[in-house]
Amino acid sequence: MGEQKRKETTKQDFIFGKKNYKFMLIGLACIVLGFILMSGGGSDDPNVFDPSIFSWRRIRLAPTLVLIGFGIQVYAILLNPNKTPKS
Repeated sequence: MGEQKRKETTKQDFIFGKKNYKFMLIGLACIVLGFILMSGGGSDDPNVFDPSIFSWRRIRLAPTLVLIGFGIQVYAILLNPNKTPKS
């Protein structure tokens, strides 16, 4: 009887709420998109220089997206899902 009562009193709570997981998925999508934009630009022939590796997309946009994604991840971890808005 004691074990059954203990099982009833212990409730399985998740660490994060639904809102946290939504922000985590958004942050993960930003990070993945940034790495996809960063990829490519190689040359098939190692003796030929390809200047496309220095494009604006690979130098500025992609790392910015990755950093924004990491920022969203930190926000999602620190977000308190149980906080009620003040009326």
